[in-house]
Amino acid sequence: MNTTKIIGIALIVIGLLGAALGGFSFTQDTHKASLGPINLSVAEEKRVNIPLWASLVAIVAGAAVLIGGARR
Repeated sequence: MNTTKIIGIALIVIGLLGAALGGFSFTQDTHKASLGPINLSVAEEKRVNIPLWASLVAIVAGAAVLIGGARR
């Protein structure tokens, strides 16, 4: 399997995951205050939304890479 096929398949998989999940979330720890030996911190959950058009562009680009790589 050559590099162009791997890149094409990866783009298609990323596009499909982005379309199915719509985004991902992560937890960010922030250091708020330090009072002597006591440290106060807050864990915030943040969400990153992936637009549907970006997922569709990744799928189309992956298909184009696969088709273009097969023609060589």
